[in-house]
Amino acid sequence: MENILYIVQIVISILLIITILMQQKGSGLGSAFGGEGAVYRTKRGAEKIIFRATIVLAILFLATALANLFIGN
Repeated sequence: MENILYIVQIVISILLIITILMQQKGSGLGSAFGGEGAVYRTKRGAEKIIFRATIVLAILFLATALANLFIGN
């Protein structure tokens, strides 16, 4: 059971890294350091889907980490 949780956690972590990197792909280096903070815009289309997928994957990663903690002992 522990091995399955480890594999699931690794897969989720890789998907989480990919979704985070996909969000950063559209922004330039200047906006990473606060260069583009004056304009507020809403997320639409694929950007919104990737944003929500990142949140879901982060929650799943936390859940599997907690499951590993409690089942591992």
